[in-house]
Amino acid sequence: MKKGRWTFLIMVLALAFTAGCGTAQREPEKTEKEEEDKLQIGLSFDSFVIERWLRDRDMFVSTAQSLGAEVNVQVAGGVVEEQISQIEYFIKKNMDVIVVIPIDGDALYDVVKEAKDKGIYVICYDRIVGNINADLYITIDNEKVGTLMGEALMQACPDGGNIFAINGSPTDKNVDEVVRGFNKALEGSNLNVVYTGYCDNWLAELAGNHVNKGLEVTRDIVGVMCGNDDLASQAVKVLSENRLAGKVAVVAQDADLAACQRIVEGTQEMTVYKPIEQEANTAAEFAVALGNGEDITSGSGEYKAEETFNDGTYEIPYYKIDPIAVTAENMDEVIIDGGFHTREDVYLNIR
Repeated sequence: MKKGRWTFLIMVLALAFTAGCGTAQREPEKTEKEEEDKLQIGLSFDSFVIERWLRDRDMFVSTAQSLGAEVNVQVAGGVVEEQISQIEYFIKKNMDVIVVIPIDGDALYDVVKEAKDKGIYVICYDRIVGNINADLYITIDNEKVGTLMGEALMQACPDGGNIFAINGSPTDKNVDEVVRGFNKALEGSNLNVVYTGYCDNWLAELAGNHVNKGLEVTRDIVGVMCGNDDLASQAVKVLSENRLAGKVAVVAQDADLAACQRIVEGTQEMTVYKPIEQEANTAAEFAVALGNGEDITSGSGEYKAEETFNDGTYEIPYYKIDPIAVTAENMDEVIIDGGFHTREDVYLNIR
């Protein structure tokens, strides 16, 4: 009898253990199904060479997740073929929405069009992929960025003089818009662009090379326009080596921490602050709205893409954000009070 009782107890415990194991095995299946049911967004970055892109990523992902979406982030490291492969991966995974910051919009045409043809929503973020009829183009007003840089140089150099224009990547269509705004701003001024260069893939060291080449043309310069703050870092380095730092007005964009430090130190005249938190958060909200089948041009959401942009073939929904010129005079108000950088960091080298 005792032996029978023990056998019975062992059987009961074994059944309980088996049932417990069955429950443990089913739990991940439930989680996986829940994940599959979430809106899937693919976010394709050019690279993280430019400081701001890390902020864009974090803000976009945080907002999208708060709205119930899952975000798969891929970074191409500045290699076009890698970005094409990563977008092909998004297509294979049947993403609901693909958000792309293109290295070369023309080179991405085929793969992005394939995504569109398969019914995947496409958002061009900060840079355009032309002729593919994207569902949204969201960016900072790039022509105004160029205008602000031109106006800053005119204010810093009221008597005119020679300047260099060190632009970003020639495959980045935003560069054309920045240059257009910059040149319009200089019309009628006494500033003369005596050297122009472009930096493939936004490589900062190329900016230093261009400034050296420009100085071979003439050392009599009053200003340098740089496509972004990363390029400006190398431009200022070369100017410093030639004992011109602080004597030549340098303007750029992105409000990188190092640029803000240079501004308060006196080796960079201005940077253009682009409200990337607003851009990233708004893009994430648009992505979720599109994925849910909402009309982003006239829907009930907080943001609406009420303007259009000609991508070369199509008029597509367009949302632009105004940039702000930042100098030593309004650094505290725009950058520090706005929470973009801390006072301690910006004034780190000021004693």
